[in-house]
Amino acid sequence: MSKTITFIIGAVVGILLGGALTYYLFVGTPAAVVKPGVPIQAPNANGTPAGTAQIVLKEDFFNEILQTIFTDMSEPSFPLQLGSNQINTDPNAIRYGLLQESKCESKIKLLQKGSDVQTSVLFENGNINAPLAFTGNANVLGSCYPFSGWAKANLELRFDKEKQIVYGVITVNTVNLDGIPVFASGLITPLIQNALNQNVNPIEILNAKQLSVNLPITATNSNLQANIADVRAEVKDKNLILYVTYDFAGNKLSSSR
Repeated sequence: MSKTITFIIGAVVGILLGGALTYYLFVGTPAAVVKPGVPIQAPNANGTPAGTAQIVLKEDFFNEILQTIFTDMSEPSFPLQLGSNQINTDPNAIRYGLLQESKCESKIKLLQKGSDVQTSVLFENGNINAPLAFTGNANVLGSCYPFSGWAKANLELRFDKEKQIVYGVITVNTVNLDGIPVFASGLITPLIQNALNQNVNPIEILNAKQLSVNLPITATNSNLQANIADVRAEVKDKNLILYVTYDFAGNKLSSSR
C-alpha cells in the first residue's frame, strides 16, 4: 500500500514539475507587465480637498468604445510569443522556435462575442472587470492547435504624476479554453496571458491635454494654470468616479512691445 501511495505522489509531482519545466524550456520566463505610475487609491475618508473636480465615466461609455472597435475597426490580434527560451544563450543551440517550421500562425484575436461570453467592461462590487472572448492558433511542438475561449481580467487604475496621465492596466487572471488537450492547454494558457498582458497594456484613459488647465486671464495679464496633484477613484453603481485634485498657480504673461 505504501509503495502504491509513494508512486502516485511521485507521479503527480513529476507531472507538475515536468509541465512547469516544459513551459520554462520551450516558452521562457514570462515578461513582467508594464505598470506606469502608482496605483490610484480610494477617496479620502475625511472628504475631498479643495480644488478637486469629479469626472464620471459610465460603464456604457467603455462598452461603446469596444462596440465601435469591433464594428468599425479590425478585431484586435496579437502574436503568441513562442520560442523566447532564455536558458541557453548559445546562438547555435536548438530552440523551440526552430522546431516550429510550419504554416501555423501563432496568434490570438479578440472577439466581440465567443464561448457564450461578451467582451466588455463590467463595474462589479467596486472593481473593474473585463471578460475577453478570443480565438486563435498556437504552434505547439510542431502541431497547430486552433483554440477559442475566454479570459477573466481585471483593470487596475494608475496615475503617472510626471506625465499627468491616468492609465488602466489589465491583468489576466484566468484563461478558459474550449476542448484543448491537457498538454497543449498547459502551454497555450500562459502564452495567452502573456500576449494579452503585454500587448494591451498600458491603456491611456485620461491624459494631460484632457485634464490640465491653462487659461489666459486678459484683465490680469496672467495665465491661470493647474497641474494634477492627486487622483482618487471609486466604482459606484455603474459609474467610475475620478476625483482629480489640482494645484493652481497664476503666471504673468510676457509683455509685448
